[in-house]
Amino acid sequence: MISEKMKPLVENNSVIRVMFEEGKRLAAIYGPENVYDFSLGNPNVAAPKEVEESMLEVIREEDSVFVHGYMSNAGYEDVRETIAEDLNRRFQTAFGSRNILMTVGAASGLNVILKTILNPGDEVVVFAPYFVEYGNYVRNYDGKLVVISANTEDFQPDLEKLEKQVSEKTKAVIINTPNNPTGVVYSEETLKRLAQILRQKSHAFGNPIVLISDEPYRELAYDGVLVPYVTKYYENTAVCYSYSKSLSLPGERIGYVVIPDEMTDSQEMFGAASIANRVLGCVNAPSFMQRVIKRCIEKGASVNLDAYDRNRNRLYEGLTACGFSCIRPQGAFYLFVKSPEEDEKIFCEKASRHNLLLVPGSSFACPGYVRIAYCVSYQQIERAMPAFLALAGEYGLEKKD
Repeated sequence: MISEKMKPLVENNSVIRVMFEEGKRLAAIYGPENVYDFSLGNPNVAAPKEVEESMLEVIREEDSVFVHGYMSNAGYEDVRETIAEDLNRRFQTAFGSRNILMTVGAASGLNVILKTILNPGDEVVVFAPYFVEYGNYVRNYDGKLVVISANTEDFQPDLEKLEKQVSEKTKAVIINTPNNPTGVVYSEETLKRLAQILRQKSHAFGNPIVLISDEPYRELAYDGVLVPYVTKYYENTAVCYSYSKSLSLPGERIGYVVIPDEMTDSQEMFGAASIANRVLGCVNAPSFMQRVIKRCIEKGASVNLDAYDRNRNRLYEGLTACGFSCIRPQGAFYLFVKSPEEDEKIFCEKASRHNLLLVPGSSFACPGYVRIAYCVSYQQIERAMPAFLALAGEYGLEKKD
């Protein structure tokens, strides 16, 4: 009954989601306090108080017909204007409502942009490790995913390989910073060089190459690390943003796309993206959450970064003390840990015997590593440390004081 195009998606269901379901199964057997599920990027940190306040205010103060009704496929203009003004204040940009398209989260935003620009056979370049769904999103529109292998020295994009891989078929490049799964923030130097390469290649092939910046983790950056705003470095940039992580609202599916004036055929792009938003079946982003987001911005609602930072430090220091090796993440809420054995899937299987649920790096096109999501309770991390220590002992890793 199902389509041939759908069958491989069913067969290769997301490992992350499979691990999440396994966590629920084990919790039913051993009790949730004895299962250490680090698989899914599902924030344990509560939404800021301003979110609930804004929800109640919208219900009490705004006309229900207006709040729950249709609007432009691009979203409420006053919401888009509020977002634009907030971005301008924080990043010294010059956006208006004409540049902001409300979407059903960043994932929907990526699909909107890809549907807007891709012809069958067009290539989209990604840098490993990358979020596994990018490949599915590109294949939705009969595009071809081109993967640049990982630079495991510092996990910045390998731009020398990019220069060789970009071709006349390249329509877009997707970046994700702060990065899932490494937690790395792409440096200003990296973005400047990336922009230079894309300009040169666009000129050489006579076609603009779109840089798509996937940014659900923008607000999650630690130790004063700055996350450069990508439109300031490359004119043909579309930014896909989500409030899933910054306001702990993953299930609400609300975000936006930025299409700057500097982009080639900017307003034609914006009009086409608005139609893509409709024909993909979303029609428009959820009306109620649009109204809520406007008020949250006006109230200055922000992520509880201290909670994630505390988790980051405890888990990083605890794992390295056990003898595991990983880079210290600058952002997001993931550790990307080197597997003590070549096949990280076997390592994940051994970890599961200790009720530790980790995601193999091959799910992100980077075998030999595992992803650990630390958007869990601090108590879970503390309870899990003896299990990590026992796992390290199986490999004879040297415990550090």
